[in-house]
Amino acid sequence: MKRLLGMIGAGLGSAVGWWLGAKIGFMTAFMLSMVGTGFGLYYGSRAARQWLP
Repeated sequence: MKRLLGMIGAGLGSAVGWWLGAKIGFMTAFMLSMVGTGFGLYYGSRAARQWLP
């Protein structure tokens, strides 16, 4: 379940990063997508550790 929430968080973080970066340009969208993936993976895994036994 920890991996599932991490993947969901990574997908959401990536989408938000791409959406924000696409307003500026392609490479900015790519970079912000990678940063969003990292944040989403971290906070998704952290949420799984906190909420699940």
